Amino acid sequence: MGVVLTLFWHWPGDISQQPPGFAVQARLRDILSGIAGLREALIFTPAQARDIYTHDGVSPPLGLQLEFLDIRALEAAAGEGGALQALFHPGVLGGALEPALGEAQAFLRRNYPVETPVHGPGADPCSFVVHYPGKAQDANAWLAHYIEGHVPLMQRMPGVRAVEVLTPAEWVGRLPIRKATHMQRNRILFDSPAALTAALQSPIRHELRADFERLPPFDGGSCHHAMSTETVPLGRTANQ
Repeated sequence: MGVVLTLFWHWPGDISQQPPGFAVQARLRDILSGIAGLREALIFTPAQARDIYTHDGVSPPLGLQLEFLDIRALEAAAGEGGALQALFHPGVLGGALEPALGEAQAFLRRNYPVETPVHGPGADPCSFVVHYPGKAQDANAWLAHYIEGHVPLMQRMPGVRAVEVLTPAEWVGRLPIRKATHMQRNRILFDSPAALTAALQSPIRHELRADFERLPPFDGGSCHHAMSTETVPLGRTANQ
């Protein structure tokens, strides 16, 4: 079980602009590639996929999912003077995402096996990222049902390459964005936006919806977005 930090930016209201340009994304890769204690770095940018049941508007302009060796490494990177502070300097994300609003949260990540975890030829990896911003009446009952009922259905989605569930972890950070308190995040990974759409139009999607309706009581609803997914090579700069 890994410990991850997620950072997402969302447009306020009906505003929608382009995600950060090539130069900003290149600098972002450079910064992430050299952070001590970082095991995996994913960059999410907007993609499009069609779901039978949900349409939650324009995808966020940018998201990051950063897995660290342990909580101490995460807190060092997110602390005052930590390596992640460089993301918010002018010329990186400082000003590049205005007026998007950023949020950060630490999680424990549970990974679940799938039949074929390797991407197919010519893959353009695409994640379906989901978050539950509210609270469950009984958090233990909620998570137990989700792991025992919902996850096995996600594992059966056609073409799925990864399934993960993120649950909140207590953490200390000094990043200049809001600390979020979502009760859960999930991510399922596919070869492309088209592959994600095919899975979201398949019969298993109806089973997922039926299980969603059986979840223990919770408030706040849920939010779903398709995101192109880039894995950043670590230990070297993006220009090498």
